[in-house]
Amino acid sequence: MAYRTPTSRKAKRTEEGINLIPILDAVFIFIFFLLMSTQFVKIFEIGSDVPIVSTTPPPKDDKPPFMLTLVINKNNILVQLQNSRGGTKDRNIEVRNIEGEYDLDTLHNELVKIKKQNLGEEQVILEPKADLSYEEIVLIMDATRKLRNTDETMFKKDKDGIDVQVRFLFHKIIFGNIMS
Repeated sequence: MAYRTPTSRKAKRTEEGINLIPILDAVFIFIFFLLMSTQFVKIFEIGSDVPIVSTTPPPKDDKPPFMLTLVINKNNILVQLQNSRGGTKDRNIEVRNIEGEYDLDTLHNELVKIKKQNLGEEQVILEPKADLSYEEIVLIMDATRKLRNTDETMFKKDKDGIDVQVRFLFHKIIFGNIMS
């Protein structure tokens, strides 16, 4: 009697690969969702410059440099307007801490007075000497940066001699005593 091979061995098995189409569909939908969701997310950032340490001497300038410094202590904010040529302090304004909160309206009004006298200046140095919460620092920065709708409008001349409205108080904020 002749030996017959089973039919299951004879028939060649075709191996089927993994169906990648559903996985690729899911990946493309996920990428599309991420791209679309970035349109709805707003990221808020308050710009601040780090002081630059340089070994070269600064260039000579005809006008005295403007140095507005806010020293933030536990009980007050000291507004110092300095002339660095002679190192003399032109103005010292103290904004008291009332009932645990800084008087930001007085600070803002004093900064508006300083801005009226120095329309071209945009820089302020913050020196927090006390431990402050994030919210307190942001409130002080907002009082320093933004002009309010109730403030008197100010105009300065641009390069072409055209009057341009001043939109910010001192929006270039530098932290003066950052420890690294």
